[in-house]
Amino acid sequence: MGDKYLRLSELNLEGQFQGFAGIKSGKAKYLQLAIPSGNLYIKLPKDLRSSLQCSLATGEQIHVCGVSKVNTRTGKIKIKAHQVTPVAACPTQELLPQPEAKIMVCQKSGCVKKGGKGLLSELEKTLCDRGLRDKVKIEHTDCQKRCSSAPNCVLLLGKKKYKKLHPEAIASLLENHLNVE
Repeated sequence: MGDKYLRLSELNLEGQFQGFAGIKSGKAKYLQLAIPSGNLYIKLPKDLRSSLQCSLATGEQIHVCGVSKVNTRTGKIKIKAHQVTPVAACPTQELLPQPEAKIMVCQKSGCVKKGGKGLLSELEKTLCDRGLRDKVKIEHTDCQKRCSSAPNCVLLLGKKKYKKLHPEAIASLLENHLNVE
């Protein structure tokens, strides 16, 4: 039978960011891009949604790398982004080392039932508000074997490990560690 979507090509688009669309529970599913031939709606992967909502400004020139697919039944073309960067950004930005700060949040059912999703969204919001979202890597993990203290979250700063922290405390530790003004 096969997949109803047929992959057309990899694409690189440059245009003016017009805003977000398909906003559900505070996160945008699509971004609207104005190019010379018209406006496009480009689907955003889940890991980019919250960080882009904090960093993109309407009217800004952006570069989008992604994939286009066509629905073999309807003929509609669908575009999904892999990477979105402002045009003014330095091209060597991608070559920078991974952030030395990492937050591991358990996403197994026990932690999720005891507030893991809320912890994750509050953490992302707090980091976004303080301008730290791009300086730290948030990783979804399996069980951390500490179910009695769920929801579980571990902050790694270099070789130091912090457990059982509130999102505000994590943001403060990150600010001190990364020397953010």
